[in-house]
Amino acid sequence: MRARPAILSELLLSALLLMLLPTAYSVNAYAETRSSLTVNSLDGKQLPATLIKPDGDGPFPAVVIVHDCSGLGPRSSGAPMRWAGELVSEGYVVLVPDSFSPRGFADGTCTLPGTVSNVANGTVRAADAYGALAALRALPYVNAKRVGIMGGSHGGWTTLAAMVESVNSLDLLAGAKRDGFASAVALYPACARRYGHWEVQLQNGNRGPIIGHSGAYKPIAPLLILIGEKDDWTPAEPCRQLVDAARAAGHPIDIKIYPGVHHSFDNNAPVRYSAQRTNGNSPTGQGATTGGDPYAWADAKKEVASFFAAHLKQ
Repeated sequence: MRARPAILSELLLSALLLMLLPTAYSVNAYAETRSSLTVNSLDGKQLPATLIKPDGDGPFPAVVIVHDCSGLGPRSSGAPMRWAGELVSEGYVVLVPDSFSPRGFADGTCTLPGTVSNVANGTVRAADAYGALAALRALPYVNAKRVGIMGGSHGGWTTLAAMVESVNSLDLLAGAKRDGFASAVALYPACARRYGHWEVQLQNGNRGPIIGHSGAYKPIAPLLILIGEKDDWTPAEPCRQLVDAARAAGHPIDIKIYPGVHHSFDNNAPVRYSAQRTNGNSPTGQGATTGGDPYAWADAKKEVASFFAAHLKQ
């Protein structure tokens, strides 16, 4: 009888551990396997990439994640791999190519002048994304018709460039886009740029707020944009106008704007302003605010899961 307290303690401890296990492993409903491979960009550049897959034979749907301007090195925001964990837990194979290291920007391009970072801009990186798509389609456990793309900030720019229909048959990506990504999510992308028939007029030529636009962005497949209302790096208003014009023309695109939320809301860092960041939407060309928002992050996870489930799993 004297042993009962010890037995009860062990039972209580076991019960407590069982209660904690679902929380500890909720991000990984699937066990995962990580490996490295080389992606051949359609512009000829060879890129290192991280491949993460759920355990099993598949065929699985898949997502290419294109990183932001902080890259994938020590200074990375961490968002690409955070999203990769979420998607693998939902049963997707994920491929994350490194666009910057092979081009000499291992520490990212966030604070570099635009003329320098143009060698790895969103249009250039769209070719990387299609190289990653080809690499995924070559894998026996990937459903070749169920591959999406997503990215934030610089990666959002890349996503928009990868998803817009080519207007010129001589476009490097014209052929690839005819059998391209099945759907896309762009997180806080740069919408005040030219994409296909979509053109904008900015207050100060190539800088400042959008004062007019023409044409319509035509995505090759369904596209979702998630962005913060208080984003001062890639403002929400141009994206709202891009979406309104595209939807009026009958194209499958949607947007969700989070009130009071800044750039990089899926980051786990506190909100802060940095005067060092290159920012074409600032009157001086410098300075931007970034930082995570728990509500927007939680909601974005639900939105992304629902969107990709509808377009990559159904």
